[in-house]
Amino acid sequence: MNCGLGLGAWARKKSANAFFPPSRKRGRELPIFHYPSFIIKQAYQRVVHPARVALCCCIALLGASSLAHADAHDDFLAAIAQLPAATYTDKNEIVKRLVVLQQPGTKRILQALLEGNLYARTVDGKVFIAKEQATSLQLTDATTQADAGLAESAGFEKIGTNNGLRKTLRGAIAQFDLNNADDDVRLASVKEMLRSMDEETVAILRSHVAKESNRTVKTAINVGLAAADIENTDPAVRVKAAETLGKSLNPDAYNALQALLTKNADGKFTEADDDVRYAATQAVSRINFWRSVYGFLETLFFGMSLGSVLVLSAIGLAITFGVMGVINMAHGELMMLGAYTTYVVQLVMPNHIGASVLVAIPLAFLVSGIVGIAIERGLVRFLYGRPLETLLATFGVSLVLQQIVRDLFSANNRPVETPQWMAGSWQLNEALSITSNRLYIVLFMLIVFAALLWILKRTKLGLNVRAVAQNRAMARAMGVRSEWVDALTFGLGSGIAGVAGVALSQLTNVGPNLGQQYIVDSFMVVVFGGVGNVWGTLIGGMSLGVVNKVLEPYSGAVLAKIFVLVALILFIQRRPRGLFPQKGRAAEQP
Repeated sequence: MNCGLGLGAWARKKSANAFFPPSRKRGRELPIFHYPSFIIKQAYQRVVHPARVALCCCIALLGASSLAHADAHDDFLAAIAQLPAATYTDKNEIVKRLVVLQQPGTKRILQALLEGNLYARTVDGKVFIAKEQATSLQLTDATTQADAGLAESAGFEKIGTNNGLRKTLRGAIAQFDLNNADDDVRLASVKEMLRSMDEETVAILRSHVAKESNRTVKTAINVGLAAADIENTDPAVRVKAAETLGKSLNPDAYNALQALLTKNADGKFTEADDDVRYAATQAVSRINFWRSVYGFLETLFFGMSLGSVLVLSAIGLAITFGVMGVINMAHGELMMLGAYTTYVVQLVMPNHIGASVLVAIPLAFLVSGIVGIAIERGLVRFLYGRPLETLLATFGVSLVLQQIVRDLFSANNRPVETPQWMAGSWQLNEALSITSNRLYIVLFMLIVFAALLWILKRTKLGLNVRAVAQNRAMARAMGVRSEWVDALTFGLGSGIAGVAGVALSQLTNVGPNLGQQYIVDSFMVVVFGGVGNVWGTLIGGMSLGVVNKVLEPYSGAVLAKIFVLVALILFIQRRPRGLFPQKGRAAEQP
């Protein structure tokens, strides 16, 4: 019997026994389909029952979540309802509770409270976000964010704030922006939170720093946490915090380190641990070093911006002086005309301030250029070869132009609005920022300089100007009408002076005496760089501007100008014709 069973039957028996126990009825097995109730029971135990248990667990979890959400919403409604009658201390606690609850619309409510737009209805104390409209209020339900229509303001009372509460509100609103996708928003949020550091804020920042991807934001968080750790009771933590703060140029970090090195009334250091004081000393030294480096770079930039103004104001003078030998004392007033042209253009285009400056540049060139040609044709051309008379005559013209401007615009200074695209500054780090208007002036000077070089090198007018400058008699012999070259050259130099006035209008107020501030410096640049040499004017103007700004922190603005003037006089004694003397002028001298 056993041998006849066979391997196949034995395997089927073992497989059946694994799921279905063998029947003892009549001492033999029954086929599988004879066990329907047993099959259902085993399937229920192995498949259905675990799924049912899992489903019940999910339902329980969802129920618990719904209950928790409902509880949070109830707490939110209760907190909002408490605001009208709460004291300022209680309001601070309510604000912190609202931040923890994180219910929809919370940020808008806090923002309205900060801006003074949160009101309570006097009848029932219900809270609304309101926008004032004459004697009525445009209402929005604070809890549902639904529009509540218009209502008379007499039936509502504003929920008040004080300085402490406003500080808490700003920090609370910042926490909502901590997860914003915009890096700038997150950075502003971190900076706002650092202004009101407490244990809760520190905990939030510690949990956020690990997932922060932006380097600047992460650095700001680490510096803030280090500033908090500087008060830790563990010296090792304070040492590490001091080392972290030493890598930052933030003023708050510097002040926190300095506090560790101060002494109390007894002459003892406020920080008792020697290792912490040593770490703080090293950190302060490092910050001072980098501050001095970036301060020097900022001074160089200011010098370059001043030098750019000097180049713009002197380059037109260099052309007229180099070609015609005319000392034009009205050059500053031609700059003034360019500045007033900018002012007039802004009056005509009050709604397009950004475009007004761009429109003013060619107009200032035309206005100053036409006035310059009129001066040359009407007065200067009769005084060639007589430099003293030319000087006195152009000085008289400058006085006439000043008086005309006073009659037209009065003697008061006129403000010229800076366009939005030129406003502000580029913050490279916490110790170095570059003001946008000065940077644009440097770029503008380079563009004007390049355009002038192109005119002198690539146009017929430029060829004639260079020919007359090098040898007037030979140029006349070759058919060049030198009188028209003189007029156009004077107009070109005057037009560039007008363009310089547009740049000056972005740095200072526009007034009748604007040009007098720069005429002496312009002549210094021309003499230092070399009469009639545009490259010499560029190098001379930038050099004088940088030297002035480097000396100012040590000697003051007035003494710095005196030192530069004395140095220039000594330089002229050794090199009377400047850095880059012109090489053609001597050819026409007897």
